Amino acid sequence: MIKVLIFDADGVLINGDIFSERFSKEYGIDIDKINPFFDGPFKDCLVGKADLKEVITPYLEEWGWKDGVDNFLEYWFSSEQSINQELIDCIQEYRKNGIKCVMATNQEKYRADYIFNKIGFVNSFDKMYVSAHLGHKKTNIEFFEKLVKDLGDIKKDEILFWDDDIENIKTAKGFGINAEVYTTFADFKQKIKDYSFN
Repeated sequence: MIKVLIFDADGVLINGDIFSERFSKEYGIDIDKINPFFDGPFKDCLVGKADLKEVITPYLEEWGWKDGVDNFLEYWFSSEQSINQELIDCIQEYRKNGIKCVMATNQEKYRADYIFNKIGFVNSFDKMYVSAHLGHKKTNIEFFEKLVKDLGDIKKDEILFWDDDIENIKTAKGFGINAEVYTTFADFKQKIKDYSFN
């Protein structure tokens, strides 16, 4: 009996182009100049070991961005907010029926705050679990250990997790919770029929 639904953000709740590729095209910057940041310092931001605003500043100079770090983050975050409204609406129906719905995302703290508050997911989910806050990405069992502990009196088999990344799905299943790969809304509606709810 499922009591909690967990949803990934990017690729599930939010759709759109990869930011580094978009930035490269719109500003004519060689992608090879952008990737070292995302392949390096950004990874520490995702688990709360570094502050994005601090580590990205030297790269902004190299990329020729002269409008300040806050405006860059606004440009970045606002370009990644194509919402999967069908899924969001469906989630609200589950919530009305007493199913707790939460978000679980590999995210650094500033974009996590943007997603939850500026995009408005704070109104669509009961809670948000973020890798930068938990200190682990979803490829680590520790992420799910902390999440389940925070949920309280919920058993692992009462949880159903949706993600578009197969590695995250493998980790969740290895931890012992139900997990399904998200591809399309139609596929989601079909797969979720295999589960019973309270």
